Amino acid sequence: MADTRDAIAEAFDYVIVGAGSAGCVLANRLSDGGQASVLLLEAGKSDKTPFLQIPVAAVVTLPRRFHNWAYETVPQAGLGGRRGYQPRGKVLGGSSSTNAMIYTRGSRADYDRWAAMGATGWSFDEVLPYFLRSEDNEVHGPPYHGRGGPLSVANLRTGNPVPEAFVQAAIQCGYKRNADFNGPSQEGFGHYQVTQRDGLRCSASKAFLDAAAGRQNLAVATEAHATRVVFEAQRAAGVEYLRSGRRQLARARREVILSSGAFGSPQLLMLSGIGPGEHLQALGIPVLVDAPGVGANLHDHPDVIFAYTSDSTELLGLAPRGFARQLREIGRFRRDRTGMITTNFAEAGGFLRTRPDEDEPDAQLHFVVAIVADHARKLYFSLGFSCHVCVLCPRSRGTLRLASPDPLAAPLIDPAFLSDAGDVERLVRGFRLTREILEAPALAPYRKKELWTAGIRDDEAIRALLRQRVDTVYHPVGTCRMGSDARAVLDPALRVRGVEGLRVVDASVMPRVVSGNTNAPTIMIGEKGSELILQEA
Repeated sequence: MADTRDAIAEAFDYVIVGAGSAGCVLANRLSDGGQASVLLLEAGKSDKTPFLQIPVAAVVTLPRRFHNWAYETVPQAGLGGRRGYQPRGKVLGGSSSTNAMIYTRGSRADYDRWAAMGATGWSFDEVLPYFLRSEDNEVHGPPYHGRGGPLSVANLRTGNPVPEAFVQAAIQCGYKRNADFNGPSQEGFGHYQVTQRDGLRCSASKAFLDAAAGRQNLAVATEAHATRVVFEAQRAAGVEYLRSGRRQLARARREVILSSGAFGSPQLLMLSGIGPGEHLQALGIPVLVDAPGVGANLHDHPDVIFAYTSDSTELLGLAPRGFARQLREIGRFRRDRTGMITTNFAEAGGFLRTRPDEDEPDAQLHFVVAIVADHARKLYFSLGFSCHVCVLCPRSRGTLRLASPDPLAAPLIDPAFLSDAGDVERLVRGFRLTREILEAPALAPYRKKELWTAGIRDDEAIRALLRQRVDTVYHPVGTCRMGSDARAVLDPALRVRGVEGLRVVDASVMPRVVSGNTNAPTIMIGEKGSELILQEA
């Protein structure tokens, strides 16, 4: 595997745009066996830095433009005109190099719904083998888990008692313990498994690119910003990109594959003339395919956070009381890769029904061993804990549009948070149930002062707080939806309708967001997408 800074003049069989969770899988699988040449283009830099490899250190990427696109939304009417924050990984591994490493797949019903919506071949039973292919689970095995795959999935090694107190609090409120959110049932509370190997992050880059490091038929170009797909008639022939201030062209003999995520892939399609015709014409972009579905169907899990201060040094924070403990934990991490430094912060959580008549869990909780406010952009100088609650099945739908024809300009991101009244009421119910858990006896030894949610009790006050504080939990999807209807951007084989030699393989293809964190499903999409491509090679 080479990382070249020279102009790439030769053609490749496959050119992949985006080295995120799906792109790394594609680069590995398509180059395996040496029969096909592959170029992987990534706008960000290498992930070989302690800030991304050591789990606790990744928090420094969240609030700033450090391996992070750090996008903002357009003003959100449902959030009182606020702009939301949309951090996305800009680095090898994409957001798998900067996220909280949680490994969840969603529910069986999520994928069966995809198939019912026209994504034939994507039911749960049909996608499960691709989850298993990737996975190397150190605890669980068949039939729901894989062993021996490139992606390490492990239990946390922190030994922190506070997340277990949270699980006990949920049990005190009548919920059941769940030892495996990816097993027969998702419902209940427990400890998240994470994509870690020996106490270090196992990103898609580490799992899939490092395994391909010796291959001469795979080239990886970092700091290479794709600007458009180049077409010959209606066939994708290559990708134009900027690198070191130079405009370059990588030609594709077989296919161009976009894996730039729910924001980057529709943006690149539109820059290339595939998208809503009127929108492209208004920006002076020649229309190759009038595809209204490109950039439509943007949605995400709307999320709100509780936080409490604490005196416990088991928790993290910028407080003198905890500094000595945290210094000792650094030594522990150096000795045996265990302890506080291996935390993913969101160590425990659960899936619950906000009403008894719900068919399946419709809210997810993430319990965090630190105070998190405004995506770590606001700091509290105290030890403490937080708890997220998000709506798993949002009805609100937004759009991704171009701000200008400049490929370096950030797109216009409008997830339309809380534009559907049903999302608001579901989150109100989730808020109430979360508060009950956080006020249960098991957490009493760790609770001190409740922060911004203190005194918020009646429904109207909760709704007002939601407008003030709801934001993303980092799961945007849907902007290049696959399906069988005329408005679907992709067919179920992930081919872009209206052209040849072009596919999209990333979270943007999801017809509907899964009921959980999106990294594992995106890796699965990379696995299934690579097989679909190789079947046609």
